[in-house]
Amino acid sequence: MKKIHVAKAASVNRTIRVQGDKSMSHRAVIIGSLAEGVTEITNMLEAEDTLNTVNVYRQLGVKIEKKGLKYFVSGRGLFTLREPQKKLYTGNSGTLIRLSLGVLCAQHFSSEITGDEQIVKRPMKRVMTPLAQMGAKFESRNGLAPVIVHGISLKGITHKMSVASAQVKSAILLAALHANGATEITEGHKSRDHTERMLKHFGADIRVKAKTIRLVPGKKLQGSKVFVPGDISSAAYFIAAGVILKNSKITMKDTGLNPTRTGIIDVLKKMGAKISVKGLKERNCEPIGDITAVSSKLKGTLIRGAIIPRLIDEIPVIAVAAAFAKGKTTIRDAGELRVKETDRIAVMVKNLRRVGVRADEFPDGMVIHGLNGAPFKYADIDSFGDHRVAMAFTIGGLAGENGMLVKDTACVNTSFPDFFRIVEGMKK
Repeated sequence: MKKIHVAKAASVNRTIRVQGDKSMSHRAVIIGSLAEGVTEITNMLEAEDTLNTVNVYRQLGVKIEKKGLKYFVSGRGLFTLREPQKKLYTGNSGTLIRLSLGVLCAQHFSSEITGDEQIVKRPMKRVMTPLAQMGAKFESRNGLAPVIVHGISLKGITHKMSVASAQVKSAILLAALHANGATEITEGHKSRDHTERMLKHFGADIRVKAKTIRLVPGKKLQGSKVFVPGDISSAAYFIAAGVILKNSKITMKDTGLNPTRTGIIDVLKKMGAKISVKGLKERNCEPIGDITAVSSKLKGTLIRGAIIPRLIDEIPVIAVAAAFAKGKTTIRDAGELRVKETDRIAVMVKNLRRVGVRADEFPDGMVIHGLNGAPFKYADIDSFGDHRVAMAFTIGGLAGENGMLVKDTACVNTSFPDFFRIVEGMKK
């Protein structure tokens, strides 16, 4: 169990580049595998989760090569994947296993897919249920992995999302590429839309109007060039650091600014954070730009409703930032946090209490009573194997009175293997 002692940081003035977006890296490999021709991926995230995606689709017969700093995916089109010779292993990646259920259920073979000790506890029924409405056939115990998938002909459906989940929505859309007839999905709260944007970039007949997505199958996907911007979920830790550290200014270059992912910027600005965005441009249907965060005095706020899907992965670091604010911050409608890599509500509340912050949990969220700029007291923090918890408290430790000890940090390699190198660079 790897542990890191985080030393207190003085003022920080840095320009950094975070690694490529994890969500987009997964999707570039998966959609590239279903397209015809070569997909060239620049700035792909090389972390355990995304490298597992490469391995899974290689097992499915797709030629995927790394040349220099780029990845090349040689797709042969829909319905051309090959039956794997062994069980497909997705590691810790919920995105990989859930999106792949949407792909595998439309193939002409059976396969089995599973993951690590955390993945086999996470719910898969929320994906399998709408796919079953399309005709998909699964074998699973209690709606959990491992899942045996029997490929079969699918039909298009009209589906209303019961929970805001980009993974569920994306699995349906990937299945819909192979279906007979159009598929229409309506969301209650809009979740991240990288799949819709990337399918459009690859040439799919997909149209989005307000909260309704309509995909008509039959149009071939064409291999494309994909530039993966910096991951705003990774940048979130350094946005928070720039805001809570004294006399500091941190700029993150070429970061993804997809509006379904920028909830953290909106919330921190509402709390009084000084955050600016410059150099806006668009690459492969995705907006990118440079984000600068400056030391700020924060005030508590209410976070709930439609914004939650736009910052669900950033709630751990938002909770840490809220602990430095004046007044209380209330987070509700975030019950999804209970079924992430850990029960993030319980884990965040437990660890915040350890560093001297009053925090209370609800079934769907938490209340954090801010310290009004006072530092965290020194404590041993257990991430419980959750990469986002480990990174969030590392940032908190930079602003602690005597730093912090964060235990079980090897999990950070699943999404952001460069994280601790960047943190160390900020202290020089």
